[in-house]
Amino acid sequence: MDMTNDVGTCMMTYESAALGYSDFPLTEEPVYLLGTKYSALYDRDELKQDFSSKIWCTYRKNFPAIGGTGPTSDGGWGCMLRCGQMMLAQALVLRHLGRDWRWSPNCQNEIYKRILQMFADKKSANYSIQQIASMGVSEGKSVGSWFGPNTVAQVLKKLAVYDDWSSLVIHVAMDNTVIENDIKSICCAGGQSDCDIIGVRQLKQESAATGKNKKSSQESSKHEKNKQNTVDVKSWKPLLLVIPLRLGLTEINSVYVQSLKACLSFPQSIGIIGGKPNHAHWFVGYMGDKLIYLDPHTTQLCDDLDSPDFRDDSYHCSFPSTMNVLELDPSIALGFYCGTEKEFDDLMQSVQKFVVGSSKTPMFELYKDRPLHWPPNDSYTGQTTSATGCTMTDGLDTDEEFELLG
Repeated sequence: MDMTNDVGTCMMTYESAALGYSDFPLTEEPVYLLGTKYSALYDRDELKQDFSSKIWCTYRKNFPAIGGTGPTSDGGWGCMLRCGQMMLAQALVLRHLGRDWRWSPNCQNEIYKRILQMFADKKSANYSIQQIASMGVSEGKSVGSWFGPNTVAQVLKKLAVYDDWSSLVIHVAMDNTVIENDIKSICCAGGQSDCDIIGVRQLKQESAATGKNKKSSQESSKHEKNKQNTVDVKSWKPLLLVIPLRLGLTEINSVYVQSLKACLSFPQSIGIIGGKPNHAHWFVGYMGDKLIYLDPHTTQLCDDLDSPDFRDDSYHCSFPSTMNVLELDPSIALGFYCGTEKEFDDLMQSVQKFVVGSSKTPMFELYKDRPLHWPPNDSYTGQTTSATGCTMTDGLDTDEEFELLG
C-alpha cells in the first residue's frame, strides 16, 4: 500500500507518539505470522502479502454519534476496541475464507466485503464501534471510556450471539484456566444462553434478513474467488478462544516470553491483544525478541462500506510495527481460532507440550474436566463470572495499566 497516497486520500492523523513504519528487516531469523513460518530473505513476497491481508481497524472520525448524542470519533479511547475488532475480524476471515486467503487492493470478493461491513462504523453493523461501546455499558464501562483486554473480549462474546451467519462461539477463559470439556460442551451442543439487550435483537433480525439476500447472491456466483470456507456447524461450532492473562505486576515477567512466542507459532493463533503504556496493539507474530503488531493509533475518516465507490485500502497496512517483547504490558489476552474439533484437540496438545508442560511457571492452567468443587459452567449469563464462582470486577482491566489518551 502506498502510505503517501493514503495520507492524501484517507486524511490520516497520528497521535503525539509518532509511529515508525518500516519493512520487514532482512534477517536470517525465522518470522512467525499467526502460526505460519516465513523466511524474511526467501519468502519475502509471501510474508508481506500475508501481513497486508490482515484487516486493520484504526481510530475513525466523523462517524454517526454513538447512542445518538455521544462521540463521533474514538480517537484517544478506542484503541483496545479496535484491537478487539482486528482479532475478531481475523477469526471471521478464517471462518469464512480460510487461512490461505489473500487480499489485493480494491478486493471484490463478496464474502470478504461482507466481513468488512460487519465492522463498519454504524449502529447496524454487528461489530461496529457503536455496538461495542454501547455493549460496554453492560460491563460497567461508560461510552467513551477505555477498555482492557478482558472487557473487550466479554463484549465481543455478547455480540457474537447475534451473528447467525458465522455461528461463532466466543469463550473467555477466566482465572488463567482453560477447561477442555467446558469448551467442548458449548461448541458441540451449541449451548449459548439467550439475553435481552436493547437494540441487539433487532440487529439480529436485520442480519438474518440481510444474510438470506446475500446467501442467494453468493450461491448464484460461479466465481472461485467468492467461494466460502465450509464449516459443519452441526458437529462443531467454530470457536474463538480468548484467554485474558496478567503476566507480571508492572512489567512482563521474562519467564513467560518463550511461552508467548510459542502461542504465536501455533496454527490456531489469531494473535494477542495488549500493548504498552499509552497504546494497545494487536500482536500478530514475532521474529527473534521482536513482536510484530498492527497499531490502531491512526485516525482516518469514516468510510461508507456500502458505497459502490468504496476502496478498502484504509483497512489494510503493508508496513509492520515492532517492539521488544519485554516492553509488553503484562495485561494481555491470547486469541485462538478452532474451526473444527480436531483443531481444538491439536491446540490443547500444543498448549500442554509447549506452554503448560515446558515451564515450571506456566502462563495458565489446563484441565480436562472442571474441578468438582467449582460451580457448573455457564456459557453466557450476561455477567463476567470467574471459574470459582465469584463475579469479576474487571481486575484484569484497570485504567492504570494503560494510560488514557486525551
